[in-house]
Amino acid sequence: MHSPSPDRIDAATVLDWLRDPDAVTVIDVRSPAEYETAHIAGSYNVPLNLLGEHAAQLAARLDRKVVLVCQSGTRAAEAQQRLTGVGAANVHVLGGGVPAHAAAGGEVIRGRTRWSLERQVRLVAGSLVVAGVGAGLRAPKAALLAGGVGAGLTLSALTDTCTMGRILAALPHNRGPHQRTAAEVIDQLPERRRAA
Repeated sequence: MHSPSPDRIDAATVLDWLRDPDAVTVIDVRSPAEYETAHIAGSYNVPLNLLGEHAAQLAARLDRKVVLVCQSGTRAAEAQQRLTGVGAANVHVLGGGVPAHAAAGGEVIRGRTRWSLERQVRLVAGSLVVAGVGAGLRAPKAALLAGGVGAGLTLSALTDTCTMGRILAALPHNRGPHQRTAAEVIDQLPERRRAA
């Protein structure tokens, strides 16, 4: 039987913690475009690629409970590993992501609808497989494209990473209206509390 990680929490726990918003920082690690579509009220958008590049700076800024959020929990778990790897403590992952928070009755701010990164990956991977199989009917070596996509998806599952998702996240339509600098993203987070 699989037991959940003690650092993975459910939406009910997050709702309870958010009763005192000064005690918790909610960080959404999805792309700016995904964040713009729907995000937990009061959360901060720190895209995973930026978090990975500046994990130590971010960890130094975090002095309260941290809840990491994405669409499902996978990217948030990767962010958790990066932050705890540089010394951050009390970092948790919301299992089920933003949809779980909304389903539990949590406040979600909705904006312009865009496809989630996971959905975009499924579309591109599926399209490449169909194209590879179709082209393979005329040129048998073209079917290798479908095999390559299958191998990539298998590797993605085994390593719990997604190279195609990282590539898609870098496309202009996934960046949002304004590409923020690392300093802007870090400065948006709450200041460290001073010891009394």
